[in-house]
Amino acid sequence: MPAITSGRVLVTGANGYVAVWALKYLLERSFTVRGAVRSESKGVYLKELFKEHGDKLEIIVIADITKTGAFDAAAKDADAILHIASPVILDADDPNDVIVPAVLGTSRLLGSALENRATVKRVVITSSVAAIVTPPAPGDAPRVYSEEDWNEVSVKEVETKGRAAAPMHKYRASKVLAERSAWEFVEREKSKLGGELGWDLVVLNPPFVYGPLLHEAPTLDAFSGTVRHWYDHVVKGDLSGDALVKDGYDWVDVRDVAHAEVLSLLTPNAGGERFIIRGGPYVWQKFVNAARRYSDKIPSGEVETYDPKKEVYPISYSNEKSQRILGIKYRTIEETAKDSIADFEARGWLP
Repeated sequence: MPAITSGRVLVTGANGYVAVWALKYLLERSFTVRGAVRSESKGVYLKELFKEHGDKLEIIVIADITKTGAFDAAAKDADAILHIASPVILDADDPNDVIVPAVLGTSRLLGSALENRATVKRVVITSSVAAIVTPPAPGDAPRVYSEEDWNEVSVKEVETKGRAAAPMHKYRASKVLAERSAWEFVEREKSKLGGELGWDLVVLNPPFVYGPLLHEAPTLDAFSGTVRHWYDHVVKGDLSGDALVKDGYDWVDVRDVAHAEVLSLLTPNAGGERFIIRGGPYVWQKFVNAARRYSDKIPSGEVETYDPKKEVYPISYSNEKSQRILGIKYRTIEETAKDSIADFEARGWLP
């Protein structure tokens, strides 16, 4: 498909952590944006935040994304769709409480894209590395994952154990099944239509997402998720030992995920591709050390005993493909820490 450099873009979950940054970048590029939220109240903040863009931002309410035709009206006359809305339920008892809305929400969205294929040219779905990674067993060798990999273990775990499966397996299975259903939908409908759907699919798979807030969070207690973990671990200093200085993970800045959403529209050959959107590796002490350069209110952690040579990364992800095709340049730990501390300080959230 050709690059999409103008027109109307539907953004689902428009009031979310990643999506609000995506709205900002789209509006700054003079796109017309239709933001889908679950209630009128969730759109009030967005209209105020982006009031300088006037009628370039339209808010539409979709109370239940699992209903048949839920997105039909929202997708009307859209040139592209960024599907960022998806349930994040990490404590589900019944696996279907997280799997069904994730899969149905995705299939309803794609069904509406198909219904509006006269105008829609590209659909970008935000998935997760949870759909890629096979959770390591004790003793497994460190492994680097790419877009070719799929998490088969979590789905089997849920199929076998049901409610008794570990909560993270339930969440990861929802990501696997929702993304797989999207790729299967595209192939199935292309076959029905003689090989031409009218639009193509892009999927983004980020790991842990950190960075400053742009979405509505009037109080410290009003936000959660990964950014709350960052606040608790870095600003409050609630970790110690290996969890702080040894246990390694991968991360990405929220603004880079949002930028990748936009680049997925601007890049013609992104169509039909899956991209790991990954900034780099970290242990929490690295963020602590960076944050302390911008505030003397940050606990020191274990700066005296921290040894980078002892960091352990059982899992990591390659971002070569996203850099090569999308041309994205990722922020550093230093940049994200600096901007996060400035954001928290401006909100009065530093101790």
